[in-house]
Amino acid sequence: MAYLEITLQVAPDDRAATAGVYEKYNQPFLDTVPGAASKELLARDEDVRVLHSFRNAADAEAYLESDLFTRDVVGELSPLLEANPEVRLYNTV
Repeated sequence: MAYLEITLQVAPDDRAATAGVYEKYNQPFLDTVPGAASKELLARDEDVRVLHSFRNAADAEAYLESDLFTRDVVGELSPLLEANPEVRLYNTV
């Protein structure tokens, strides 16, 4: 199992729009991304995080290169971001 955590710096006024992007692409992520197991939106006062789980790290890395991520998700989130996202990949041991 592998986890992909993406931390987004988003202004409080843009949080609803960020959640909308999450909702729009959540089911396509689960239905079409090989190895995708789950996806959760985590909001804090400091930031918004999206936690994805995959069958393995190779599937997570492939998702980061996919059109769904690079064109669709990043394309819609980019105008809402105050800084570059922080991407972390974790493997279970």
